[in-house]
Amino acid sequence: MSRRVALFLLAFGVWSWIIWITFVKNLWASDQSWTPDGSATAFFVVHLILAIVSFVLGTIIGVIGWRGLRAKQKTNA
Repeated sequence: MSRRVALFLLAFGVWSWIIWITFVKNLWASDQSWTPDGSATAFFVVHLILAIVSFVLGTIIGVIGWRGLRAKQKTNA
């Protein structure tokens, strides 16, 4: 894997965490997320699952990028 690809994957993983943390904060604060009695709506559950999957994929992609960078540094040393 090239250094450029590894950096892209690492940046994508970090970006994914930044974006989805913001999304979950906004989701939690949204009036559409909760019923009047305080329970979660289907809107909340679906979007929370989407965020969790995105956290997992972003983490995996970021780890691949990090490992690619480390491997590149070891071969250059």
